Amino acid sequence: MNKIGTYQFVAEPFHVDFTGRLTLGVLGNHLLNCAGFHATERGFGMATLNEDNYTWVLSRLAIEMDEMPRQYEDFTVQTWVENVYRLFTDRNFAVTDKDGRRIGYARSVWAMISMHTRKPVDLLAMHEGHITDYVCDEPCPIDKPSRIKVRATEPTFALQAKYSDIDVNGHVNSIRYIEHILDLFPLDFYRDRRVRRFEIAYVAESYYGDILSFYLDDEGDGRYAVEIRKKGEEAEEPVCRASVIFV
Repeated sequence: MNKIGTYQFVAEPFHVDFTGRLTLGVLGNHLLNCAGFHATERGFGMATLNEDNYTWVLSRLAIEMDEMPRQYEDFTVQTWVENVYRLFTDRNFAVTDKDGRRIGYARSVWAMISMHTRKPVDLLAMHEGHITDYVCDEPCPIDKPSRIKVRATEPTFALQAKYSDIDVNGHVNSIRYIEHILDLFPLDFYRDRRVRRFEIAYVAESYYGDILSFYLDDEGDGRYAVEIRKKGEEAEEPVCRASVIFV
């Protein structure tokens, strides 16, 4: 079986924003779906893992795009496994436009956890280490996810996690954080600029009813850092950190 999975999509009208281009949230969902398709076709999909009480969790995601597909345009997502470590695996993506031109890439880091203990499991011990059979040296010419630091001491926004935020696992969907972060910027902001790179690191899960506070740093030159925190029993706890670069 080919080590690279290739999947076709169309930028549907309800998947684009007011500029007529695919939204980052929809692209993120497509990337995660492709990761699922690719893993399932090779015996490491969610359904198979769930039978043994294991599941994949996304740890980090970095997306870098030269441009976004326009409404009704066809585009392709390719995905492959770059590395497998004991507790993590690196999965990369390439996005190709209707003319076969690569218009963006993404990098992601995943862990497999026990659904009982919520602790990572040894990937090299699963299925006799066959996951390493799919490691591929296809290039991915964007930077790996970096360490994100946020210095803001006061939140710029807060919301309560509601029905539409919650996924099949019972916690806030990883892509919803991306959408909420992009909502921190006004509509006019997007009229003359676009997201060049979006990076997010997931720290903890949040659940229905949690109050999520958004801390925003303007680092200048179109760069922003964001930390989302939830109210804990004694203090606020980080849920995720993100970096956004606009051009």
